[in-house]
Amino acid sequence: MESLGDLLKSWPTGQKITDQAEQKLAELMADPLVARLLDKHPELDEQAVRLNLNRVYQYVTEYRNCTNCPGLEKCPNDFEGHYTLLSCETVNDQPQIYDRKVSCKKFIARRNEDQIKSRIRSFYVDETALQNGYSADEILFKDPKRTEAAYQILDYIVRTKEAGLQQEGLYLAGTFGTGKTFLMCYLLHELAKAGFSGAIVYMPEFVEDLKSMMHEPGKLRETVEMMKETDLLIFDDIGAENLNPWVRDHVLGSILNYRMNRKPTLYTSNYGLDALEQHFSFTSKDGDERHKGQRLMDRIRPYVQVVMVTGDNKRGRK
Repeated sequence: MESLGDLLKSWPTGQKITDQAEQKLAELMADPLVARLLDKHPELDEQAVRLNLNRVYQYVTEYRNCTNCPGLEKCPNDFEGHYTLLSCETVNDQPQIYDRKVSCKKFIARRNEDQIKSRIRSFYVDETALQNGYSADEILFKDPKRTEAAYQILDYIVRTKEAGLQQEGLYLAGTFGTGKTFLMCYLLHELAKAGFSGAIVYMPEFVEDLKSMMHEPGKLRETVEMMKETDLLIFDDIGAENLNPWVRDHVLGSILNYRMNRKPTLYTSNYGLDALEQHFSFTSKDGDERHKGQRLMDRIRPYVQVVMVTGDNKRGRK
Protein backbone atom coordinates (compact mmCIF):
# COMPACT_ATOMS: atom_id res chain seq x y z
CA MET A 1 0.00 0.00 0.00
CA GLU A 2 1.28 3.46 -0.93
CA SER A 3 1.84 5.65 2.15
CA LEU A 4 0.97 9.33 2.28
CA GLY A 5 4.70 10.10 2.44
CA ASP A 6 5.29 8.25 -0.83
CA LEU A 7 2.29 10.00 -2.34
CA LEU A 8 3.61 13.44 -1.36
CA LYS A 9 7.05 12.64 -2.77
CA SER A 10 5.51 12.01 -6.18
CA TRP A 11 3.90 15.46 -6.22
CA PRO A 12 5.59 18.62 -7.54
CA THR A 13 7.60 20.77 -5.12
CA GLY A 14 6.86 24.32 -3.98
CA GLN A 15 3.51 25.95 -3.36
CA LYS A 16 1.67 23.30 -5.36
CA ILE A 17 2.65 20.53 -2.96
CA THR A 18 1.46 22.66 -0.03
CA ASP A 19 -1.88 23.19 -1.75
CA GLN A 20 -2.26 19.48 -2.48
CA ALA A 21 -1.33 18.57 1.11
CA GLU A 22 -3.99 21.00 2.34
CA GLN A 23 -6.46 19.42 -0.07
CA LYS A 24 -5.62 15.94 1.27
CA LEU A 25 -6.06 17.22 4.84
CA ALA A 26 -9.45 18.67 3.94
CA GLU A 27 -10.52 15.35 2.38
CA LEU A 28 -9.47 13.47 5.51
CA MET A 29 -11.27 15.90 7.82
CA ALA A 30 -14.43 15.39 5.75
CA ASP A 31 -14.15 11.60 5.82
CA PRO A 32 -16.89 9.96 7.97
CA LEU A 33 -14.30 7.67 9.57
CA VAL A 34 -12.25 10.66 10.76
CA ALA A 35 -15.43 12.35 11.93
CA ARG A 36 -16.19 9.31 14.11
CA LEU A 37 -12.61 9.40 15.45
CA LEU A 38 -13.04 13.07 16.40
CA ASP A 39 -16.39 12.36 18.04
CA LYS A 40 -14.83 9.58 20.09
CA HIS A 41 -11.89 11.78 21.09
CA PRO A 42 -13.16 15.39 21.35
CA GLU A 43 -9.72 16.50 22.53
CA LEU A 44 -8.47 16.01 18.97
CA ASP A 45 -8.60 18.92 16.54
CA GLU A 46 -7.48 19.67 13.01
CA GLN A 47 -3.96 20.49 14.20
CA ALA A 48 -3.60 17.04 15.80
CA VAL A 49 -4.75 15.42 12.56
CA ARG A 50 -2.31 17.61 10.61
CA LEU A 51 0.60 16.49 12.81
CA ASN A 52 -0.39 12.84 12.33
CA LEU A 53 -1.47 13.06 8.72
CA ASN A 54 0.33 9.89 7.64
CA ARG A 55 -1.19 7.81 10.47
CA VAL A 56 -4.70 9.07 9.79
CA TYR A 57 -4.32 8.57 6.04
CA GLN A 58 -3.18 4.97 6.57
CA TYR A 59 -6.02 4.35 9.03
CA VAL A 60 -8.63 5.53 6.53
CA THR A 61 -7.05 3.77 3.54
CA GLU A 62 -6.71 0.42 5.30
CA TYR A 63 -10.25 0.62 6.66
CA ARG A 64 -11.53 1.08 3.10
CA ASN A 65 -9.38 -1.81 1.91
CA CYS A 66 -10.92 -4.03 4.60
CA THR A 67 -14.44 -2.85 3.74
CA ASN A 68 -13.85 -4.04 0.17
CA CYS A 69 -11.68 -7.01 1.16
CA PRO A 70 -10.38 -8.89 -1.90
CA GLY A 71 -9.41 -11.90 0.24
CA LEU A 72 -6.53 -12.61 2.57
CA GLU A 73 -4.18 -13.71 -0.22
CA LYS A 74 -4.67 -10.39 -2.05
CA CYS A 75 -4.67 -8.14 1.02
CA PRO A 76 -3.45 -4.67 -0.09
CA ASN A 77 -2.57 -3.46 3.42
CA ASP A 78 1.03 -3.10 4.61
CA PHE A 79 0.83 -6.30 6.69
CA GLU A 80 -1.29 -9.10 5.30
CA GLY A 81 -4.40 -9.64 7.38
CA HIS A 82 -3.86 -6.56 9.56
CA TYR A 83 -5.28 -3.07 9.63
CA THR A 84 -4.32 0.16 11.42
CA LEU A 85 -6.25 1.16 14.52
CA LEU A 86 -5.83 4.61 16.10
CA SER A 87 -6.01 5.59 19.76
CA CYS A 88 -5.50 8.87 21.56
CA GLU A 89 -3.82 9.91 24.79
CA THR A 90 -3.21 13.33 26.29
CA VAL A 91 0.44 13.99 27.19
CA ASN A 92 1.39 17.32 28.81
CA ASP A 93 -2.04 18.69 27.89
CA GLN A 94 -1.43 17.82 24.23
CA PRO A 95 -3.45 15.09 22.45
CA GLN A 96 -1.25 12.39 20.93
CA ILE A 97 -2.41 9.92 18.25
CA TYR A 98 -0.98 6.39 18.36
CA ASP A 99 -1.38 3.62 15.80
CA ARG A 100 -1.18 -0.15 16.10
CA LYS A 101 -1.72 -3.09 13.80
CA VAL A 102 -4.72 -5.33 14.51
CA SER A 103 -5.42 -8.77 13.05
CA CYS A 104 -8.53 -8.99 10.90
CA LYS A 105 -11.15 -11.74 11.30
CA LYS A 106 -9.96 -13.58 8.21
CA PHE A 107 -6.37 -13.64 9.46
CA ILE A 108 -7.46 -14.85 12.91
CA ALA A 109 -9.59 -17.59 11.33
CA ARG A 110 -6.69 -18.76 9.16
CA ARG A 111 -4.29 -18.70 12.10
CA ASN A 112 -6.70 -20.73 14.20
CA GLU A 113 -7.17 -23.23 11.38
CA ASP A 114 -3.39 -23.52 10.94
CA GLN A 115 -3.06 -24.19 14.67
CA ILE A 116 -5.70 -26.91 14.41
CA LYS A 117 -3.94 -28.53 11.45
CA SER A 118 -0.58 -28.37 13.25
CA ARG A 119 -2.01 -30.60 16.01
CA ILE A 120 -2.92 -33.37 13.55
CA ARG A 121 -0.46 -35.73 11.88
CA SER A 122 -1.57 -37.81 8.91
CA PHE A 123 0.17 -40.93 7.65
CA TYR A 124 -0.92 -42.08 4.19
CA VAL A 125 -4.47 -40.75 4.68
CA ASP A 126 -5.93 -38.40 2.06
CA GLU A 127 -5.47 -35.02 3.76
CA THR A 128 -8.45 -33.47 1.99
CA ALA A 129 -10.55 -35.36 4.53
CA LEU A 130 -8.80 -33.34 7.25
CA GLN A 131 -8.65 -30.00 5.44
CA ASN A 132 -12.31 -29.77 4.47
CA GLY A 133 -14.72 -28.09 6.82
CA TYR A 134 -17.31 -30.07 8.71
CA SER A 135 -20.72 -29.46 10.16
CA ALA A 136 -22.63 -31.47 12.74
CA ASP A 137 -25.62 -31.56 10.37
CA GLU A 138 -23.49 -33.15 7.64
CA ILE A 139 -22.17 -35.72 10.09
CA LEU A 140 -25.62 -36.61 11.40
CA PHE A 141 -27.82 -36.43 8.33
CA LYS A 142 -25.65 -37.11 5.27
CA ASP A 143 -26.59 -40.79 5.56
CA PRO A 144 -29.53 -41.56 7.90
CA LYS A 145 -28.34 -45.18 8.17
CA ARG A 146 -25.23 -44.12 10.09
CA THR A 147 -26.95 -41.55 12.32
CA GLU A 148 -26.66 -43.72 15.42
CA ALA A 149 -22.91 -44.11 14.89
CA ALA A 150 -22.60 -40.36 14.32
CA TYR A 151 -24.34 -39.65 17.63
CA GLN A 152 -21.85 -41.92 19.39
CA ILE A 153 -18.96 -40.00 17.78
CA LEU A 154 -20.46 -36.66 18.85
CA ASP A 155 -20.98 -37.99 22.38
CA TYR A 156 -17.33 -39.07 22.55
CA ILE A 157 -16.21 -35.62 21.41
CA VAL A 158 -18.35 -33.89 24.05
CA ARG A 159 -17.11 -36.20 26.84
CA THR A 160 -13.49 -35.59 25.86
CA LYS A 161 -13.95 -31.82 25.74
CA GLU A 162 -15.65 -31.80 29.12
CA ALA A 163 -13.61 -34.39 31.04
CA GLY A 164 -10.33 -34.69 29.10
CA LEU A 165 -8.84 -37.69 27.34
CA GLN A 166 -10.86 -40.86 27.82
CA GLN A 167 -9.21 -44.15 28.81
CA GLU A 168 -11.46 -45.88 26.31
CA GLY A 169 -11.09 -45.38 22.57
CA LEU A 170 -13.51 -46.15 19.74
CA TYR A 171 -13.59 -49.07 17.33
CA LEU A 172 -15.60 -48.20 14.22
CA ALA A 173 -16.54 -51.38 12.39
CA GLY A 174 -18.53 -51.66 9.19
CA THR A 175 -18.49 -52.50 5.52
CA PHE A 176 -16.62 -50.63 2.81
CA GLY A 177 -17.34 -46.97 2.12
CA THR A 178 -19.75 -46.21 4.96
CA GLY A 179 -17.76 -43.19 6.16
CA LYS A 180 -15.73 -44.58 9.06
CA THR A 181 -12.60 -42.62 8.12
CA PHE A 182 -14.67 -39.50 7.51
CA LEU A 183 -16.16 -39.75 11.01
CA MET A 184 -12.72 -40.22 12.56
CA CYS A 185 -11.32 -37.21 10.70
CA TYR A 186 -14.24 -35.16 12.00
CA LEU A 187 -13.47 -36.35 15.54
CA LEU A 188 -9.79 -35.42 15.16
CA HIS A 189 -10.64 -32.00 13.75
CA GLU A 190 -13.11 -31.18 16.53
CA LEU A 191 -10.78 -32.29 19.31
CA ALA A 192 -7.82 -30.48 17.71
CA LYS A 193 -9.92 -27.30 18.00
CA ALA A 194 -10.10 -28.06 21.73
CA GLY A 195 -6.30 -28.32 21.92
CA PHE A 196 -5.72 -32.09 21.64
CA SER A 197 -3.05 -33.51 19.35
CA GLY A 198 -3.76 -36.47 17.13
CA ALA A 199 -2.53 -38.77 14.38
CA ILE A 200 -4.38 -40.90 11.86
CA VAL A 201 -2.52 -43.79 10.23
CA TYR A 202 -3.67 -45.75 7.18
CA MET A 203 -2.55 -49.21 8.22
CA PRO A 204 -1.90 -51.03 4.90
CA GLU A 205 0.62 -48.45 3.67
CA PHE A 206 2.04 -47.77 7.12
CA VAL A 207 2.94 -51.45 7.63
CA GLU A 208 4.68 -51.57 4.25
CA ASP A 209 6.63 -48.43 5.12
CA LEU A 210 7.61 -49.88 8.50
CA LYS A 211 9.46 -52.68 6.73
CA SER A 212 11.74 -50.15 5.05
CA MET A 213 12.23 -48.34 8.37
CA MET A 214 13.96 -51.42 9.76
CA HIS A 215 17.07 -50.00 8.10
CA GLU A 216 16.44 -46.47 9.47
CA PRO A 217 16.34 -46.94 13.25
CA GLY A 218 16.30 -43.21 13.99
CA LYS A 219 13.24 -42.59 11.82
CA LEU A 220 11.54 -45.71 13.18
CA ARG A 221 12.13 -44.66 16.79
CA GLU A 222 10.85 -41.12 16.12
CA THR A 223 7.69 -42.44 14.46
CA VAL A 224 6.92 -44.95 17.20
CA GLU A 225 7.53 -42.37 19.95
CA MET A 226 5.21 -39.88 18.27
CA MET A 227 2.46 -42.50 18.08
CA LYS A 228 2.96 -43.39 21.71
CA GLU A 229 2.74 -39.81 22.90
CA THR A 230 0.07 -38.18 20.72
CA ASP A 231 -3.20 -37.56 22.55
CA LEU A 232 -5.38 -39.40 20.03
CA LEU A 233 -4.09 -42.16 17.79
CA ILE A 234 -6.28 -43.59 15.04
CA PHE A 235 -5.36 -46.76 13.17
CA ASP A 236 -7.41 -46.51 10.00
CA ASP A 237 -8.47 -49.70 8.16
CA ILE A 238 -6.77 -51.99 10.65
CA GLY A 239 -6.96 -55.59 9.53
CA ALA A 240 -6.31 -54.74 5.87
CA GLU A 241 -2.51 -54.74 6.33
CA ASN A 242 -0.15 -57.58 5.47
CA LEU A 243 1.40 -58.27 8.87
CA ASN A 244 4.68 -59.84 9.74
CA PRO A 245 5.66 -60.92 13.28
CA TRP A 246 8.06 -58.00 13.77
CA VAL A 247 5.43 -55.36 12.96
CA ARG A 248 2.80 -57.09 15.06
CA ASP A 249 4.88 -57.90 18.13
CA HIS A 250 7.53 -55.18 18.25
CA VAL A 251 5.87 -52.15 16.67
CA LEU A 252 2.10 -52.41 17.17
CA GLY A 253 2.56 -54.29 20.42
CA SER A 254 4.96 -51.66 21.75
CA ILE A 255 2.69 -48.73 20.81
CA LEU A 256 -0.47 -50.31 22.23
CA ASN A 257 1.26 -51.54 25.37
CA TYR A 258 2.45 -48.00 26.12
CA ARG A 259 -0.91 -46.35 25.44
CA MET A 260 -2.95 -48.70 27.65
CA ASN A 261 -4.46 -46.75 30.55
CA ARG A 262 -2.64 -43.63 29.34
CA LYS A 263 -4.18 -42.36 26.14
CA PRO A 264 -7.01 -43.59 23.91
CA THR A 265 -6.37 -45.48 20.69
CA LEU A 266 -9.10 -45.50 18.07
CA TYR A 267 -9.65 -47.74 15.05
CA THR A 268 -11.61 -48.18 11.86
CA SER A 269 -11.98 -51.62 10.36
CA ASN A 270 -14.04 -53.82 8.09
CA TYR A 271 -13.58 -56.54 10.72
CA GLY A 272 -15.28 -57.11 14.02
CA LEU A 273 -13.03 -57.72 17.04
CA ASP A 274 -13.15 -61.53 16.77
CA ALA A 275 -12.23 -61.45 13.09
CA LEU A 276 -9.42 -58.98 13.83
CA GLU A 277 -8.00 -61.39 16.40
CA GLN A 278 -7.93 -64.12 13.76
CA HIS A 279 -6.14 -61.72 11.42
CA PHE A 280 -3.49 -60.97 14.05
CA SER A 281 -3.07 -64.67 14.78
CA PHE A 282 -1.70 -65.49 11.34
CA THR A 283 1.36 -64.07 9.55
CA SER A 284 2.79 -65.05 6.20
CA LYS A 285 6.09 -65.88 7.86
CA ASP A 286 5.17 -67.88 10.96
CA GLY A 287 1.67 -69.06 10.11
CA ASP A 288 -0.87 -69.56 12.89
CA GLU A 289 0.18 -68.00 16.23
CA ARG A 290 -3.12 -67.74 18.07
CA HIS A 291 -1.61 -66.75 21.41
CA LYS A 292 0.20 -63.78 19.85
CA GLY A 293 -2.96 -62.58 18.17
CA GLN A 294 -4.78 -62.86 21.49
CA ARG A 295 -2.00 -60.98 23.29
CA LEU A 296 -2.33 -58.05 20.89
CA MET A 297 -6.11 -58.10 21.19
CA ASP A 298 -5.76 -57.92 24.97
CA ARG A 299 -4.35 -54.44 24.32
CA ILE A 300 -7.30 -53.48 22.11
CA ARG A 301 -10.52 -55.22 23.15
CA PRO A 302 -10.80 -53.94 26.77
CA TYR A 303 -9.95 -50.36 25.76
CA VAL A 304 -12.49 -49.63 23.04
CA GLN A 305 -16.17 -48.94 22.64
CA VAL A 306 -17.37 -50.73 19.51
CA VAL A 307 -19.43 -48.58 17.15
CA MET A 308 -21.13 -50.25 14.19
CA VAL A 309 -21.19 -47.94 11.16
CA THR A 310 -23.89 -48.89 8.68
CA GLY A 311 -24.95 -47.15 5.50
CA ASP A 312 -24.47 -47.08 1.76
CA ASN A 313 -21.09 -47.38 0.05
CA LYS A 314 -20.21 -43.78 -0.87
CA ARG A 315 -16.93 -44.42 -2.65
CA GLY A 316 -16.90 -43.36 -6.27
CA ARG A 317 -20.03 -41.24 -5.85
CA LYS A 318 -20.06 -37.59 -6.84
